Amino acid sequence: MKQIDPNAETKIYDIAVIDGDGIGPEIVREARKSLDAAAAKEGFALKYAKYLMGGAAIDATGEPLPQETLTGAQNSDAVLFGAIGGAKWDNMPRDLRPETGLLALRKGLDAFANLRPIKVFDALIDASPLKSEVVRGVDLLVVRELVGGIYFGQPRGRDDRRGWNTMVYGVEEIERIAKVAFEAAMRRGKKLCSVDKANVLEVSQIWREAVTNVAKSYPEVELSHMYVDNAAMQLIRRPRQFDVIVTGNLFGDILSDEASMISGSIGLLPSSSQGAKGGIFEPIHGSAPDIAGLGIANPLATILSAAMLCEFALGQNSAARRIEQAVKKALELGYRTGDIAEPNAPKKVSSIEMGDIVAELIEKS
Repeated sequence: MKQIDPNAETKIYDIAVIDGDGIGPEIVREARKSLDAAAAKEGFALKYAKYLMGGAAIDATGEPLPQETLTGAQNSDAVLFGAIGGAKWDNMPRDLRPETGLLALRKGLDAFANLRPIKVFDALIDASPLKSEVVRGVDLLVVRELVGGIYFGQPRGRDDRRGWNTMVYGVEEIERIAKVAFEAAMRRGKKLCSVDKANVLEVSQIWREAVTNVAKSYPEVELSHMYVDNAAMQLIRRPRQFDVIVTGNLFGDILSDEASMISGSIGLLPSSSQGAKGGIFEPIHGSAPDIAGLGIANPLATILSAAMLCEFALGQNSAARRIEQAVKKALELGYRTGDIAEPNAPKKVSSIEMGDIVAELIEKS
């Protein structure tokens, strides 16, 4: 057990908590248990402040991202976020949809780098829809540019018969996301694959040139380029060939969701959206309103997002490892939520039970 100096001043971090909609409050609650357990073991403290975003914010304030939430997030060390959206708000005007609030939060924090690790746990090899020999040992990271590209490009619009969007990237935008990816590759296997569509898109030609230029500063990293359609195929055919993938907003959105199924459940995968300060830490899955309140949501993706929060926002790497190891141990012991449980699984547990198990394992670590 780590020895804590009783006379040392306890470091306190401010965490903005956005539960969101659907299962958001349930999974965030379980993630906080692990955060608190890890903080207690490592001798730091967390001060939480709750804010509204998404459908819950629309119902309460009439807007998907109240200024109070944005200001609170900007003044905190990190944002722990659940999920937003649901059929209730699907027919709202675009500027009032829950997802618009999330896009505005990312923009407001300049959270330009989305990191999505895809790791297959040995205990869940058989949960993947792919063959075990294909997925065993998969450990890759998708680095997605998050505040540019076609989701934000201008002009955009529609009339009764046409719609139009603009995919645009400047060299500076590409270089800063490329640097994040190269730095990540340096900490991992020193392989980086840049994904684009440079054979048909001028914006991808600029992307490829800029990434290649940044590579000159990272001679230890093996850089390759791949067209997005081929990358989509290769992720299923031979996912172990990848270490770090870097790509733009649209391609990254699609590829990271595809890659999530390699692990066997979207309920297992965390993410972080980082910028100049703190960042947003959230599971990659949605709000799943159809199972909200049933106590069956898988909290592990949010718990692992909390581990990323400790590492990337707080610099508490040891706390992050404690959380990750506790999740791994829980799975090795056979505990499963419904989405990853086999029929008649002897250790099928609820959301609350899984959260308690992981927190207890952290406490015992």
